[in-house]
Amino acid sequence: MQHRPGAARAKEKVVMYAGPTIAPSPRARSLARGVRVRPPVRRGDVARLIQAEREPGVMVIVDGVFHDKLAVGHAEIRDAIDAGWEVWGLSSMGAIRARELAPLGMRGFGRVFDRFMEEEDFQDDEVALLHEGTAPYRAVTEPLVHLRTAIEHLVERGIVAETDATAVVADLKSQWFGQRTVRGTIEALVRRAREAAAAIRREMSDFHRFALKTSDLERFLEEQPWFRKRGGTP
Repeated sequence: MQHRPGAARAKEKVVMYAGPTIAPSPRARSLARGVRVRPPVRRGDVARLIQAEREPGVMVIVDGVFHDKLAVGHAEIRDAIDAGWEVWGLSSMGAIRARELAPLGMRGFGRVFDRFMEEEDFQDDEVALLHEGTAPYRAVTEPLVHLRTAIEHLVERGIVAETDATAVVADLKSQWFGQRTVRGTIEALVRRAREAAAAIRREMSDFHRFALKTSDLERFLEEQPWFRKRGGTP
């Protein structure tokens, strides 16, 4: 990546809420050096931030809680935008809120956000997962968007028939998000396509390439779109 004058200083003004999306990626963690990384956002965090900071900066929402705690509220994000913050959302809770608050000025980024905007059946639980309750917030289950992406790859390669893939995705959608795993998905695919079992396991063994949430974050941190918007040198 080409060096950008002032990029380090620009990063210091960025506050990012992230946990399970950044945890498995050494690249994302390296790119985030200089960014003020905070735990997955919850209700009240954004309100407290804008009250505590003297000047508005860039806020990036990646991960956020929602299952056992109140999710970040629309009103507090709206208040941040009104107060002059440049608010971005991507990958997970951030992509959800960016879709919902785009008319108010929240900015979305990445393929997960694009799917929320373009696909009617792409629902909030596509990005949901269980993760550890303390840092580094490693994921315990796999989000449906990753599993769906892997299954689409198998169809494109001609390894799994589209009818079988559709059935497996439908079964996954009917499950509680805390039950979705790579292993369980492989087993479901193999039950429907036993003759392709070896190929399915081989393709799924390199699963990190299907992790859209993390790859969106890596690309966001590399491209620094907030910096370009503020007049930085690309």
